[in-house]
Amino acid sequence: MIKFITGFLINIQFFTAIPLTWELPMDKEHLKKAVQTFPLLGLFQGVIYSGLFYLFHEFTPFSHLAVAFILWLATILLTGGIHLDGWMDASDAYFSYQDQAKRLEIMNDPRTGAFGVLSIIVLLSCRFLFIYESTLDAEYLSYIFIAMIPFLSKSVMGVLLLTVKSAKNEGLGSLFQSAAKPQVLSIYPIYIAGFLFLVMLITKEFFIVWLLVIVAAGCLFFCRRKAVKWFGGITGDVIGASVEGTELILWMTVWLLHYFVMG
Repeated sequence: MIKFITGFLINIQFFTAIPLTWELPMDKEHLKKAVQTFPLLGLFQGVIYSGLFYLFHEFTPFSHLAVAFILWLATILLTGGIHLDGWMDASDAYFSYQDQAKRLEIMNDPRTGAFGVLSIIVLLSCRFLFIYESTLDAEYLSYIFIAMIPFLSKSVMGVLLLTVKSAKNEGLGSLFQSAAKPQVLSIYPIYIAGFLFLVMLITKEFFIVWLLVIVAAGCLFFCRRKAVKWFGGITGDVIGASVEGTELILWMTVWLLHYFVMG
């Protein structure tokens, strides 16, 4: 259990801006536990987002626009932009329309190109729109969705990390990949089943939540294929781009549900 908790804390150090200054062990056993707790990291982030939205929505005089902006900003600040950096680098590499080797070289370049800038503007603009309109007339399902989106995106991150070959033998992705085998992913279905069971106890609209799981699975399938085709495998940047892309698609799904199912 202590190794499990330590693995979770490693994730907080690597993937959030929460200032943990403890010196945590980085051996293979603890990194394996870190991979096993990726979905819990996402759920932790989602609960923070839901809590912030609830507090500002219910207990402040702020307009819905202001509250949606606070939630949107929290999704950037809590992660420290680590996945957004991967989104920009992967966008620069993809839109270069070069071969795989050249794309990897572009992702290693610390400079950000025009396509990286444009892609981050589009991503964050779309996310704000989806957050704003999806949380109009917020109800209990809204809070479940907010918590569920990073939970599913981090699950996708873990599966990609351990089921797609590495494009290079260096970087954060390679570090985690070398410490764990695909067998450690067997705990992920337990997390998802437990989450869905709790949701089933709360709401009868269970099928809507299942739809998000199906969409996340579709994102996983797409990212697995394209990571190999476009980049020759995964890198830390490709993983980050996959997390951001999955979250955007999930927010878009919630946005569409707001119009056609929940409206």
